Amino acid sequence: MQTLDPLLWPDSARWGPAGLEIGGCAVTTLARAYGTPLYVLDQATLAASAERFRAALQRVYPGASSVHYAGKALLNVPLARLIAAAGLGLDCVSLGEVAVARRADLDPAQIHLHGNAKPRAELEQALAWGIGRIVVDSLDELRLLHELTRDRATPQPILLRLNPGVAVQTHAHIQTGQLDSKFGLPIATGMAWEAAALALASPGLRLVGLHAHLGSQLADLTPFGAAIVRLAEFAAELRARYGWTMAELSPGGGLAVPYRSGDPAPTIDDYAAALATAVMAQCQRHGLPLPRLVIEPGRALIARAVVALYQVVAVKRIAGVRTFVAVDGGMGDNIRPALYDARYTALRADQPGGTPARSHAAAGQELVTIVGRYCESGDVLLRDITLPPLEAGALIAVPMAGAYTLSMASTYNLVPRPPLIAVGEGMATVLQRRETYEDLMARDSV
Repeated sequence: MQTLDPLLWPDSARWGPAGLEIGGCAVTTLARAYGTPLYVLDQATLAASAERFRAALQRVYPGASSVHYAGKALLNVPLARLIAAAGLGLDCVSLGEVAVARRADLDPAQIHLHGNAKPRAELEQALAWGIGRIVVDSLDELRLLHELTRDRATPQPILLRLNPGVAVQTHAHIQTGQLDSKFGLPIATGMAWEAAALALASPGLRLVGLHAHLGSQLADLTPFGAAIVRLAEFAAELRARYGWTMAELSPGGGLAVPYRSGDPAPTIDDYAAALATAVMAQCQRHGLPLPRLVIEPGRALIARAVVALYQVVAVKRIAGVRTFVAVDGGMGDNIRPALYDARYTALRADQPGGTPARSHAAAGQELVTIVGRYCESGDVLLRDITLPPLEAGALIAVPMAGAYTLSMASTYNLVPRPPLIAVGEGMATVLQRRETYEDLMARDSV
């Protein structure tokens, strides 16, 4: 029986008589009950991942620390409640995400609002809702906040998102810390200094700390240290100029996860140790007190907790060219392969001990390309992988499906978006139902 890679599959994943099981539930049973495509979240894996992040920081960092889940990876009301129950704060990037958090009754003090272009209406509402931290990304935003908070009795806490000018090795679309980025206030150009001076002179604002985010899928931890060096230097200079002391420091998120066996990815413990070591060293170097260290994992917290299930609709074997396996989902529920050339693995889930995908031919296997149902040639989920022979009706499982799949899902071709269910101890609960055709037309004038 094929061993499931524990770095890719949920903690509860195992083989049962009917095939793959997650959270004590056979995926074949789930597929019959809820249809496909179907996204399955293992609650045990989510809770364990949250605790690993919290515990890792507490072990290696003697100062205060907190973990804020980056909700843009995947968010809905019941999931927000699970995040809060795990003891995490929430990093939001829109008022819509904040509204979800409010519906879930999250403590507003534990919500951070990010975004490089926050509209005035969103900032006004965020201030009215008492958001814990607004992470300021531009001088124009800061000037607007200065105006909006001029008469506040209690200043609004803010962080400045700085651009440290640190390039990283990842896909160009998910790099955010280099100087040529739309994100953050560049230190090198002087914009960050201008922002700090304005923030400290604004009576309705309280600058509590500094923030930076270098990008996503970062397997090399070295750039985190380089960014912390520049943030600490900035904090030390602000103290020298204005007597300001940094109370909070956030190096963002971005920890890489593996999507296929053998992909490079540091552990949570290594990540926490790298951050803590750098912060402690720089604070000692500049004589700064240890700030609250805030991290914002998204992908690294949620990706492995979710598995996507698809049913094979058709198989086209074009002799001497390629075998296409078409499934009932695709780029509408997972745009990452088309957008980033992201690579996943898969296995046949409706047979005991199913064989995982490989990148080379093997006895009794077939080299195939798994494509989606959308009217785009680029709608390819997995290219050139080897699976046991498939036929219409077969069930395929794709691990590491929790991050930037459903959160980036669309209704392209007017195909309803799939549901998300949570499983645990043999029970399944709908977190987000399947979209209906009525939902698709709800905004139309009729």
